[in-house]
Amino acid sequence: MKNEISCVRRPNISRKKRLLSDVILGARVKAVFTTEQGCYGVKRITAELKDQAGHEPANHKRVARVMRSLKLFGYTKKRKVTTTVSGQKKPVFPDLVGRRFTAPAPNRVYVGDITYLPIADGSNMYLATVIDCFSVGWWVSRSRITCARP
Repeated sequence: MKNEISCVRRPNISRKKRLLSDVILGARVKAVFTTEQGCYGVKRITAELKDQAGHEPANHKRVARVMRSLKLFGYTKKRKVTTTVSGQKKPVFPDLVGRRFTAPAPNRVYVGDITYLPIADGSNMYLATVIDCFSVGWWVSRSRITCARP
């Protein structure tokens, strides 16, 4: 009986304070989430908020609740796909370059590799690379057009 009466008589000030503090925390969470381009989840956002000075600390469970209410979900890594089956007696290919990845002139030594790239629908695409050991180069551009180089 005593608990029921104390609940009825208790003012909603603490609830209003919590809602206001959740709104403030939500703005901080959204700022970190946007800054990190949606990659941070609950744990990283909580750590980032703890590093910010001048604000009250936030528990990871509270950050998770606020993120759910704002419909913010961090990027999660996909499960690891095993592409090699161990324990089979397959031939091991010889090392033709002897671990020397340099060449005296162009078009003398080429190396290559293959890797898979998971795509959104759950399947894989495969990337095969062939590299001339004499000169390995790369280019970063804002455009995918090759003539955009200076």
